[in-house]
Amino acid sequence: MLAKLTSKNQLTLPKAITAAVEASQYFDVTTENGRIVLTPVRVNRADGVRAKLAELGISESDVSDAVSWARSDE
Repeated sequence: MLAKLTSKNQLTLPKAITAAVEASQYFDVTTENGRIVLTPVRVNRADGVRAKLAELGISESDVSDAVSWARSDE
């Protein structure tokens, strides 16, 4: 089967190919011996949130403190 690369570097995968693998919106993309390899992945949004919090330097105790403050009557 053929898939055409557009001028915007986009590919449309044939339906028969996507139907043959686990339903997924995201794929890990690698190259292997001159080939492009797509591996379906499930994105865990909680991991993304944890990564962003770590990037911002926000700790679990910061989150707990913020929740406690938001729930207080002050």
